[in-house]
Amino acid sequence: MPRGTTLAFIALPLLALSLAYYAQSSSSPLGPAPHLGTGLQLSLALSGFIGYAQAAVQAPFRFKLSEQPAEAVLEADGCDEQGYALAPRPRFTRKIIAVGDIHGDIGNAERILQMAGVVDEDNNWSGNVDVFVQTGDIIDRGDDTIELFNWMEDLREQALAVNGIVLTVLGNHEYMNAIGDWRYVLDSEKKTFEPRGSRLEAVTTGWLAHAWAANYTTAARLPLHGLLGPPNTDYPPPKGSAFARANAGPLSHAAFSFVHGGLAPAYPNLQPFPSAINNLGSSLLRRLMERKPQPQPHPPSSYPGLPAGTTREEARLYGADGPLWYRGWADDDEKKACSKVDEVLAKTGTRRMVMGHTPQFDAIAARCDGKVLIIDTGISHAYGGALSALSIEYTLEPVNGGGWKEQEVVKALYADYDDELLVSSTRDLDGDLW
Repeated sequence: MPRGTTLAFIALPLLALSLAYYAQSSSSPLGPAPHLGTGLQLSLALSGFIGYAQAAVQAPFRFKLSEQPAEAVLEADGCDEQGYALAPRPRFTRKIIAVGDIHGDIGNAERILQMAGVVDEDNNWSGNVDVFVQTGDIIDRGDDTIELFNWMEDLREQALAVNGIVLTVLGNHEYMNAIGDWRYVLDSEKKTFEPRGSRLEAVTTGWLAHAWAANYTTAARLPLHGLLGPPNTDYPPPKGSAFARANAGPLSHAAFSFVHGGLAPAYPNLQPFPSAINNLGSSLLRRLMERKPQPQPHPPSSYPGLPAGTTREEARLYGADGPLWYRGWADDDEKKACSKVDEVLAKTGTRRMVMGHTPQFDAIAARCDGKVLIIDTGISHAYGGALSALSIEYTLEPVNGGGWKEQEVVKALYADYDDELLVSSTRDLDGDLW
């Protein structure tokens, strides 16, 4: 590729991303949030673009033998039937760590992230994983709300600096606090906000509410390979999308979903995933932030409920079969639950669903042949459950003679006892990946 073309290939998308972020920040009713850095959308876009560019460079590509200098010509058995030489195809790997409900316990959270290799002994981003996902309910039941959310923002910035990614999902307890349902807020935790001002302001219109709006989503879709797009690339991709071909090829559905509660089979807003859910979450958070006056929390005041003007779709997002509260994958009979799992995976363009919300206490639960992974083990001292993390290791490596070998290894990691293998899946892939 000529040098000018290469520079344009890299510079133009970055310029477009910068302009898009500037326009969004200027037009958003929330305005820019300079104290949060560039925000989730720009962070994911930049990380995703870098990952996509790396994946594209690493993908199989061809050059005509006659167009290369002699030293670049491969042996005859390195050619395809059209007389093209196949360039070396490197091995691709991605390591993902996910942690469930933390509930106000920074001590146990630090121990788990160190154990899983996400952070070093000083609790800074280690660089030993590619993606860290937290599935919500950081708040309530403990005193460490401020420290935990500040730590998540620090890790997000540290990861971005070395092409890592931190994905954070809102849980039902984050929404409860924004609504004014404080039944699980400790009096001792309220006192930790006093040096910074009103706790009510923080979770409704202040720094914490802005962090949720800027850097958290209600659902996440994480492609396992950069060719499928950056985190939260929609499925199905829109027509003409740069990722449409890869998502329809051999790598189709090579992605995981992450939500707090679960994706109910009957929930009507599963497509496009995850933007249909995340757009509703953003609009509901905006309504909550714009309430005037903000209601006093319950207890001791009466339960305020959802704000005036909440749409039916927004209310269902927060309903029993919405992604924040649904417990069917954990509580239903396995035969009943597993009869619907493939339908949801097909709609969301994923192979496995990861969720928290329903504590298992003793161990991470894998149901439906590992297609459903429930990672809330009650890690907060409020519960005293197992200190755990989910590990996902993805590998795509070339096979001599053509094709690819794809492998997913999913493990439950524990601080106090041996790790457990939950899934080991291998696939042979043929054809162009993109």
